[in-house]
Amino acid sequence: MALKRIMPCLLLKDKRLVKTVKFKNAAYVGDPINAVKIYNDKEVDELVVLDITATEKGKIDFELLKDFTLECFMPLAYGGGVKTVEDFQQLYAIGIEKVVVNTLLIDNPEVVKEAANKFGNQSVVASIDVKRDSNGKFVVFSYANRDINMSLEEYLTYVLSLNVGEIFITSVDQEGTWEGYDNDLISYVNKYVDVPIIANGGCGKKEDLKTLLYDNDVQAAAIGSMAVYQKKNMGVLIRFPKRNEIIRDEQPF
Repeated sequence: MALKRIMPCLLLKDKRLVKTVKFKNAAYVGDPINAVKIYNDKEVDELVVLDITATEKGKIDFELLKDFTLECFMPLAYGGGVKTVEDFQQLYAIGIEKVVVNTLLIDNPEVVKEAANKFGNQSVVASIDVKRDSNGKFVVFSYANRDINMSLEEYLTYVLSLNVGEIFITSVDQEGTWEGYDNDLISYVNKYVDVPIIANGGCGKKEDLKTLLYDNDVQAAAIGSMAVYQKKNMGVLIRFPKRNEIIRDEQPF
């Protein structure tokens, strides 16, 4: 069995660590560098950092990211504001191991394909945000308001054609709710892709992780609220579940 990974997903806004609910109402939760130091001590598998305003601002905060890589003892993935192959190159040069792209998949897919071919597709992660419409059907959502006139199945096929090495799937409806992953969504995506999936959005308890990683046979789980709050509607606490707490029925992790 491939190693199952659990990773905090940290959101940045104006150099500050924030947490959203369904992509709205970003609440300040602390200093991001301090969070990284704490996660080092907790032996986190991998860390995902997404700058939710970088695309809008049109620039990457490389200086802040250098601070991250100097402090971070675990593999670090970054997304936000990536536009060119040179951006990929500079991010890898400062110690980012994986670059997460979302808007770029639509704005300039050739850049994604070139980066995957040049630097290795294992270092390029496609981020796809998904909502349910009024009929409960999965639809691709663009935080940056890009027109995506494709079904989820079509979009998955399109994204895979860019030679990305991993797919980061976020359920917008579940994000920040503590109500559990949308396992139906993850199961649906799993049928159409042949690369590792990182599931994101909704984790509220350890059993949510067990259900996702074992019952849904997903390779990786991202946690947001559960990684920065004590419990729902309670104060900030940088935390991370211990690996032996996620093992189910003696299954290897």
